[in-house]
Amino acid sequence: MKPIRLRDFIVDTEGWIYAVSTYDNAEKAGCVLRYVPDPSGERAHANGTRYRKFDFEDSFAFIRDHKPRYLDSVVRVPLHDIQQVRKPELGMPRIIARHPRVQHLAGILNVPPGFIGCTGSLLCGLENENSDIDLVVYGDHWFIAQQTLRSAIITGKLEGLSSDMWRRVYEKRKPDIPYETFVLHEERKWNRGQIEGTYFDLLFTRSYDDLDRIAFDRGMILGRRTIEARVTDASLAFDSPAVYEVEHDEFDQVISFTHTYSGQALAGETIEACGVAERHGNGQWLVVGTTREARGEYIISKTLIEEK
Repeated sequence: MKPIRLRDFIVDTEGWIYAVSTYDNAEKAGCVLRYVPDPSGERAHANGTRYRKFDFEDSFAFIRDHKPRYLDSVVRVPLHDIQQVRKPELGMPRIIARHPRVQHLAGILNVPPGFIGCTGSLLCGLENENSDIDLVVYGDHWFIAQQTLRSAIITGKLEGLSSDMWRRVYEKRKPDIPYETFVLHEERKWNRGQIEGTYFDLLFTRSYDDLDRIAFDRGMILGRRTIEARVTDASLAFDSPAVYEVEHDEFDQVISFTHTYSGQALAGETIEACGVAERHGNGQWLVVGTTREARGEYIISKTLIEEK
């Protein structure tokens, strides 16, 4: 079995289903609880089992009440409590066979088998008619898929987001920046779109041979800061967490634990970022997304705004 990695799903010994939210899963898988078997649940699997779906806050409350031993900064499920690992890349053929829109998207993106998958409710077989499509592309293939998606939207092979859909995304994310600033940054990311009215994401996950430099332990908290810095490396800006190497007198990196600020700036651009400063060894990180909705925390590209 390959290592458990970000955007996989796991099933514990009681049939609870979790989305994997970290890369450091050698002893315990870092997760968010998503589905629990419940006869009155709103989601139904093809085998007849019904499930209750949890949002982020409710999932932690449920774990706290029923499995407090799993609680950490994220939910941590010991490997011996995992009965199944569901990998997006392995589940992709099955999903394509029953989901014409995913089949169409996969055909346009043309990513080699094993480097593209589908996560979320589709991977679990618990989607409904309103479910989004969460595509995952691994490693460097993601950047090729991003450019293919950009070309497909520009040429009309796929739909960009409508104004109503942009508003929906904004209201779901609840970022601490104005709507116009949010859309300005999002439109150049080319990591989302619509197909026959269904919203889809193009999500980045590291390849298996790039899992050896994962270290995002909590550092010493130094307080809230707002900084301006020049981005020197944005190659992991679409990862989770997003990493921006920066040129700054005090800070080495700006790290975003919220998807809202992934891909927010390019190398060479100047950013303004507000978050929590942490000491890591001899360096400092500015961490954005220290709470679920990242209230009072943000990243914007001042270069992009000034060039508008």
